[in-house]
Amino acid sequence: MSQEKPCRACTDFRTWARRQKETYDTEQKTQKKKEETPVTSARDDCPLDKDELGSKTWAFLHTMAAYYPDRPTAKQKTDMKNFFYIFSNFYPCTICAEDMQEQLKHSPPETGSQETLSQWLCRIHNKVNKKLGKPEFDCKLVNQRWRDGWLDGSCD
Repeated sequence: MSQEKPCRACTDFRTWARRQKETYDTEQKTQKKKEETPVTSARDDCPLDKDELGSKTWAFLHTMAAYYPDRPTAKQKTDMKNFFYIFSNFYPCTICAEDMQEQLKHSPPETGSQETLSQWLCRIHNKVNKKLGKPEFDCKLVNQRWRDGWLDGSCD
């Protein structure tokens, strides 16, 4: 039985590596099983796995929201709303994309100002964090985290 090639953008690195190994072992049944060793990436320029893609995507989205205008024009509001819908159609992780599309049905982008967009995105991100069993972020801190830097000066 042939297995579908694993998708790096749809799978975290450990799962992807395990599937790669399983595929290899299936094809090499006659070869003696070797002792398993932890899989590590020796390079910095490999394709992103699901976790890396997610982290970098959230960083981009939050930073974009942090620099959105306080008083956007009607066109900027429309463009930003459209961006999120289009973005969800092309996100490489199918499960993540479908989840975002569902989120958008229930909570459309709030593009009235930098504050409303940043808070909306933080709530959406926290819903994803909750589903993944990750801690939620305090949305009162979005501008410190993504635009201004922490009050203690540690980002200066």
